[in-house]
Amino acid sequence: MSKRILVIVSILVLASLVLAACQPAATEAPAVEEPAAEEPAAEEPAAEEPAAEEPAGTLKIAILAPLSGSVPTFGVSTRDGALLAIKEWNEKGGVLGMQIETVVEDSQCEADPSVNAANKVIDQDGVKFIIGEVCSKASIPISEIAQEKGIVQISPTSTNETVTLKADGSTKEYVFRACFIDPFQGKVGAKFALDNLGAKNAFILFDQGNDYVRGLAEAFEATFTDNGGTVVGKETYTVQDTDFSAILAKVSEANPDVVYLPDYYNIINLVTAQAKEKGITAPFMGGDGWDSADLDRAASDGGYYTNHYSDQDTRQIVQDWVSNYEAEYGAVPDALATLAYDAANLLIAAIEEAGEADPAKVKDSLAAISWEGVSGTITYDEFHNPIKAAVILQVKDGEIVYVATVAP
Repeated sequence: MSKRILVIVSILVLASLVLAACQPAATEAPAVEEPAAEEPAAEEPAAEEPAAEEPAGTLKIAILAPLSGSVPTFGVSTRDGALLAIKEWNEKGGVLGMQIETVVEDSQCEADPSVNAANKVIDQDGVKFIIGEVCSKASIPISEIAQEKGIVQISPTSTNETVTLKADGSTKEYVFRACFIDPFQGKVGAKFALDNLGAKNAFILFDQGNDYVRGLAEAFEATFTDNGGTVVGKETYTVQDTDFSAILAKVSEANPDVVYLPDYYNIINLVTAQAKEKGITAPFMGGDGWDSADLDRAASDGGYYTNHYSDQDTRQIVQDWVSNYEAEYGAVPDALATLAYDAANLLIAAIEEAGEADPAKVKDSLAAISWEGVSGTITYDEFHNPIKAAVILQVKDGEIVYVATVAP
């Protein structure tokens, strides 16, 4: 009997020892939570860093320019001028602590390709700032998109008034330009023809389907006739035309003192070469569309055109720009490159002054800016047109020669 009791007692003792041995594991359960103390969640910020760095570290700016189509030299110059300005900002640390990333699209100087390019950079690339387009007929439809979506657009070279104006004549709050407008350019050309060339009458040739060309022609005619000149003929053509013999026969018959042809260099080359063949000696005049490395200087020799700057300007900012551009690209910058450089600088300076890359704030900063650019000191009027001077250049003996500066 006593042995059975001993066995029972032994069992009870063993059971209590087992229970005692198990008890510490239960009481030390919090120690099992030590892996939580290693805080895997604390590693989450490291995993999120790439997503956080992208918006904080870069700012996207789109450059829309005609890199193909009828005027590719315009697009190349525009792209290169803007890229050089952006490179200089990035080398100085960027803007608001962000490096600037560019998105370049070929908008072909036409409405449909430009609309497609604008929608692509906005909707797919997330761009909120656009430099471009070059041609008014492309910038106008882009400006409608920019205004609707709250995207800041600055065109380097589109001179048609409606780029920055709504249908009711009010200003598109998000749309700006770096160049003077057609009425000013046409006025300068007409006054120069009257006062400097002594022209009494003029013949006007223009593409009715091109907003830029038509706007210049209308402004020239109004100023020329208002100041005593006579328009002895007007003829239109299309961008597809290559044979201008019929209208040039009318020019020859009218024998004007000056022929106003405010188109792009590709048309200038065709018309002036055919005019030389017909023996027309009256000087041709035009606008900034003449400014291209591909202008036929032999055909257009003796002609004059209004432009935005001259590389012969002795101001230090101009000479530094010319030197830096030549070092980067191996060529003298034309007006397209210069205005794109100014446009990029204006936009980025406005972003910096706004203190954040919010288009709603940047547009207000840009509207109030005063900026010393290569093409002159730029401030904006109520319609977002810059107030600055124009220059007159002449094609002479294979060179482009500075003639005069005309202030507004």
